[in-house]
Amino acid sequence: MMGTISLVSYRNTLTLRQRAAEVEVTYEIIDNLSNLYANMAVAESGRRGYIKTGSPSELGRHRRAIALMKSNWQLLAKQLENGTDFEREMVAQIGDLMYRRIALFNQSIATYKPDQSDDISQDAITVKSVEFRDKFQNLLTYLQASQKRNLRISIASSRDSIRENSLLVLLGTFISFVIICGVYILVFWQQKRQRNSEEIQRFLLQEKELSDLKIQLFSMISHEFRTPLTVIFSASQLLENSLKDAEQSTRKNLYRIQSSVKLMNQFLTDILILTKAESGNLSCQLEPLDIEAFCLNLVEDFQFINKNNTPIKFVSQGLMIRPYLDEKLLYSILSNLLLNAIKYSPTGAGISLILGKDSDRIVFQVQDHGIGIAEEDRVDTPRSKETGILGSQRLLA
Repeated sequence: MMGTISLVSYRNTLTLRQRAAEVEVTYEIIDNLSNLYANMAVAESGRRGYIKTGSPSELGRHRRAIALMKSNWQLLAKQLENGTDFEREMVAQIGDLMYRRIALFNQSIATYKPDQSDDISQDAITVKSVEFRDKFQNLLTYLQASQKRNLRISIASSRDSIRENSLLVLLGTFISFVIICGVYILVFWQQKRQRNSEEIQRFLLQEKELSDLKIQLFSMISHEFRTPLTVIFSASQLLENSLKDAEQSTRKNLYRIQSSVKLMNQFLTDILILTKAESGNLSCQLEPLDIEAFCLNLVEDFQFINKNNTPIKFVSQGLMIRPYLDEKLLYSILSNLLLNAIKYSPTGAGISLILGKDSDRIVFQVQDHGIGIAEEDRVDTPRSKETGILGSQRLLA
């Protein structure tokens, strides 16, 4: 845009210079026409003075005026050499009348007699000369009016060019100001964006450091808690081995201690897993797993820690495969589902852990008679109308 404005402004400047040159030439033509008419009048005056007085000075003045007239006409022809056909035609007519009048002047001077015996012939020449002078004056006046009209047109065009140039300069200044403001805003926005990016990076770095600290903290807590729990579990096993003939209630309490210790260990594992998941550092170790044995052990563990005495039943569809799964992650997920089922089920209501297969997927399903799951939070959890089940949680592997 700036380049286009500069180009148009440059073209307008060239046009303005051309108009100025045309105006100057027009003024010179008008001035030359005035001088031509004035020299014609001087030549006439000198002739008359010489005819009346016979003075050589008047004759000299006449001849100098004639020479200036010829010079003025030659200059006029040169000035209008590139003019219109009409202007060149008028210059030719003016020249013709000028030379015809000069011929009359020469005839008048040649027939001059000091005794003024030629007054009749001189009067006839004067009459003819006045007729030529009137025609000559009319042509000069018309040509002069034409040049003045051209002068007005050139001046008006020059004014328009100056006005347009001024508008272009103002427009260019405004566009430059807008561009500078736009660049300033862009730089400011870029700096602000960079600051925001740096702030986000610092925030992410702080979050990562905090997440690493949380992992370290929970790892340390898990380690510190696991030590006494391991002692408790080992002591319970020793007691179990030493009390082989103990009462069933005593052995049952030992099983509860062991299950509680396992549950506490699992809680610590869950906390550590959640912390790693939040920080994006959670890893999955896939190994072949006997899922039926895994589910039976899981149900057995929860039977001993079940304070509500809620019966937990394991139902298997007889899958004889050993899929690759992460045992710790699977235990953490299913234990959470079973804890929720126990927590929200009425006392004595049954809970079922169902192991099945759906197309090419293994399905772990926990069913209970609790408050159920809200419709908007359900994912692939159809309600079973036949058994009257209120809650159903499914895990697809």
